Amino acid sequence: MYRLLKQEGRAKRGEFATVHGVIQTPVFMNVGTVAAIKGAVSTEDLEQIRTQVELSNTYHLHVRPGDRVIRQLGGLHKFMSWKRPILTDSGGFQVFSLAGLRKIREEGVYFNSHIDGRKIFMGPEESMQIQSNLASTIAMAFDECPSSRADRAYVAASVARTTRWLERCKKEMGRLNSLEDTINKDQLLFGINQGAVFADIRIEHAKQIAGLSLDGYAIGGLAVGESHEEMYYIIEETVPHLPKDKPIYLMGVGTPANILEGVERGIDFFDCVYPSRNGRHGHLYTNFGKINLFNAQYELDGRPIEEGCGCPACQRYSRAYIRHLLKAKEMLGMRLCVLHNLYFYNTMMEEIRDALDKGEFASYKKEKLARMAQGI
Repeated sequence: MYRLLKQEGRAKRGEFATVHGVIQTPVFMNVGTVAAIKGAVSTEDLEQIRTQVELSNTYHLHVRPGDRVIRQLGGLHKFMSWKRPILTDSGGFQVFSLAGLRKIREEGVYFNSHIDGRKIFMGPEESMQIQSNLASTIAMAFDECPSSRADRAYVAASVARTTRWLERCKKEMGRLNSLEDTINKDQLLFGINQGAVFADIRIEHAKQIAGLSLDGYAIGGLAVGESHEEMYYIIEETVPHLPKDKPIYLMGVGTPANILEGVERGIDFFDCVYPSRNGRHGHLYTNFGKINLFNAQYELDGRPIEEGCGCPACQRYSRAYIRHLLKAKEMLGMRLCVLHNLYFYNTMMEEIRDALDKGEFASYKKEKLARMAQGI
């Protein structure tokens, strides 16, 4: 399934074959939490800006419209009219960050919906069942995401439970994929490494879950309050203990600089809400740093967001016009900014893969970071 094509230091260039197509890695997954990218971005748009993988969220889709509704409509691919790979996050992070009062038990988590307050229970089996109903390409195991500032004893107990939950996820996924009426019988399962900022707990957990022979592995619980230095250190310490013949996914990360540092340390998959969230607020990524279109200096600026950019916004519209749309609270302004940012991220990943193909990643990374640090 995962084929390592080239390596430069720890940086990997690979291919990951799935039932919905081959994913070229390293890859940035475009985040469509509720089966849509926030900012009125359609699946046709995603195809146009060369998105490889779309990411949706188990918890959010379970709450609304309901995974059974999506199953009845033929699964998530059919529901949102998207033929390429989809990864569904297990809902674990949302249960711990969004939901109201919650009780964590060995069987799973009892909590209240953040939408209507209704009582919900989610455990490993329930998360797998929901993701099977969604019929995503890749399902994530149900885990607890402890705070990066949690004490050592709590983190150790939490990670041990996450391992037991992962074993249950694997068993349930096997059962679901064998059922005759399962929409995607080739659904893949990624396990999640946890351990906050305790390197020894991370390493021990990585060794444990590596033995479960899963389709891929993720590093979770980072970019949740720790420093960039702590995050990079944990990645460096953990990645060597995860299987080299499987893709590694760094969850919820991050900025362009974070991605370049992650690739250098052996990461294959990334996702983050930054490009869409920042875009909706007029904050735009360019090769010469970030710009804020709300700034008065762009009121009469007839140039595109970035000269030479091939995104739909830059091909046709000026900074001045998009700034006007944002100030007037017109949805088109947000849409154009989100499209630009996602295009920037997707294009950067293409550049990274090209640099790795040529054995020039180190120099590419150095030049890219230097340019982005210049500012416009």
